[in-house]
Amino acid sequence: MKVETGLFLVLAVFFLPVFIVYGFMTDWDEWVGILALALCMGLGLMVGFYLYTTSKRVGQRPEDRVDGEIHENAGVIGLFSPWSWWPIVLGLAAAIGFLGIAVGFWITYIGVGLVIIALIGWVYEYSRGDHAH
Repeated sequence: MKVETGLFLVLAVFFLPVFIVYGFMTDWDEWVGILALALCMGLGLMVGFYLYTTSKRVGQRPEDRVDGEIHENAGVIGLFSPWSWWPIVLGLAAAIGFLGIAVGFWITYIGVGLVIIALIGWVYEYSRGDHAH
């Protein structure tokens, strides 16, 4: 994770002077650009710090070492639910929420309610039913 950490920290270091120069060039009156550049800097710092602390905890991965072999990264990568319907429900709920922004704001409340239901269903999918462990 050494390369990824460096990439995001360099991104944060890049946006710091850009943020300052942009602020001085606009006399700190144009808030959208100033805030966007500050948030880009914060994004680089957050992700870089997370990757740095994770690399200290986990250690070197095979792709970080010179003598790393491809077969060292083989195996189970994560847990995937190919039979789950909740991502589709969540996508439709998000679409209804965004439709509310375009058509009528009251529809957004329905979308937010459906998003909450879909997230709870997806998170607790393995806690009940056929696939409970």
